Amino acid sequence: MSWWKQARAKWLSFLRRLIDLLSGVLFRVAYAIKGKGSMPPIRNLLLLEPAMSIAAKIRNRKISSEEVVKTFISRVEEINPILNCVVDQRFEEALEEARAVDKLLATTDKTAEEIEKETPFLGVPFSTKDAIKVKGMSFTAGLYCRKDVRADGDAETVALLRAAGAIPLVITNTSEVCMWWESHNRVYGRTNNPYDTSKIVGGSSGGEACNLSAAGTPFGLGSDIGGSIRMPCFFNGIFGHKPTRCVISNHGEWPEASDTHQTYLGTGPMSRFATDLVPMVKILAKKDLRLDEKVDLRKMRIYYMEDDGGSPHLSPVDPDIRQAMRKVIEYLSQAHGLKPKKVDFPKLRRAVSIWLAKMNLVGVPDFCQQLANCEGSINLGWELAKWMVGQSNHTFIALMTAFTERFGVQPGTPHYERLFNMCQDLHNEFQTLLGDDGVFLYPTHPTPAPYHNEPVLRPFNFAYTAIINVLGFPATAIPLGLSRDGLPIGIQVIGGLLSDRLTLAMALELEKAFGGWVPPKIDV
Repeated sequence: MSWWKQARAKWLSFLRRLIDLLSGVLFRVAYAIKGKGSMPPIRNLLLLEPAMSIAAKIRNRKISSEEVVKTFISRVEEINPILNCVVDQRFEEALEEARAVDKLLATTDKTAEEIEKETPFLGVPFSTKDAIKVKGMSFTAGLYCRKDVRADGDAETVALLRAAGAIPLVITNTSEVCMWWESHNRVYGRTNNPYDTSKIVGGSSGGEACNLSAAGTPFGLGSDIGGSIRMPCFFNGIFGHKPTRCVISNHGEWPEASDTHQTYLGTGPMSRFATDLVPMVKILAKKDLRLDEKVDLRKMRIYYMEDDGGSPHLSPVDPDIRQAMRKVIEYLSQAHGLKPKKVDFPKLRRAVSIWLAKMNLVGVPDFCQQLANCEGSINLGWELAKWMVGQSNHTFIALMTAFTERFGVQPGTPHYERLFNMCQDLHNEFQTLLGDDGVFLYPTHPTPAPYHNEPVLRPFNFAYTAIINVLGFPATAIPLGLSRDGLPIGIQVIGGLLSDRLTLAMALELEKAFGGWVPPKIDV
């Protein structure tokens, strides 16, 4: 690197840190004046159980499905006025389906083992984001011109969970067109973090992660094209899995992904408990991921990085997150005799540029078209002018996303081609290193949940998750307790192609070692 580039990088890093420092102080003062809401504590022990445990109690007739559904309905009604995570519900239909489950269990001759094999989540309610179809329910993806759109059927993933006995209960909030890391839109408003309502929940599956963390449902579905499962899981202290590319169907979602974007988009499970992830992936996966094979952690190779190597456009990794990573390294070394190896992928410093280039494709609807529901295109300049006087139906960040796409690196240019080649080279480097027995530990995000609107001043911090999407690898978000400010922190674990079983096994292990989800408030 030339002296000029080094000097420029140092200046940008200094500027990035200064902006972070000043914005943190300003937002802290602003929200200290404004105040924040208090989430009601969890009082029912049923809300503290994994979905698999609840399913076992239902099929063994220790509790009725109707009682379970009523319990979670009550919880949603309790939390949603404060958190605004749920945007639509089917309470009456869910209760009818629960009663049908109870009637079936009262008359069937099947054993609990047979029921578990055929319908492992029989009678258990679940949730999904407002971008994945549930018949008859809101299907807006946070876009104002879709505010009256209802799903005409179930997404393939929802249909698979229904076939496994699960009952859809609620639809959860997203960012506008699912393309930002705060869940806020002009249809349903903004979602608040259950640990601190002045903080964000992430996006675009932010309402889903918030609802799950606050125990609104036992488990749910999210989708992830730039970290939209993993970032919300990180900010809300729960588990989530972005699968290997093209392993789980994205059919029945909006925005509709192009054939190429399908390889970046991953639909996957989200839950307070790691124990629910593998059963969900078994139901949803279209390919054999060898999930029934026992994973011997002692034979696993572990690699890690504590940050991206120093991109000047990203916030520094918070000391609490670095410390959590070091505790994981120490635990794996002492408990399993592993020798985690610190590595360096210099190309990760270009993660933002690579992701933006890979998303900007010829022959697919651009973001201005998506903001018009792919029925024409918005006039970006006019919408920005309307926003300035409070008359636009779009969020500021959605318009800025369209602006960035239009004036960013364009397909066909030499720089664009270099970024594409860099991505392929990085993919090959990762796959060669990890093989089918290695995992890579990496921050999910550089900081705990920021204040509402603060991501506008930290726009590229999503790079830690986004780069994994365009590489196509599986990645599991794993919570590791709370920061000194009481906010969730954690890491993501990344595997080679089709090595989902390794990252999911690591989630189970670290949940046992570090406790997993920490309830925001509890009083039982």
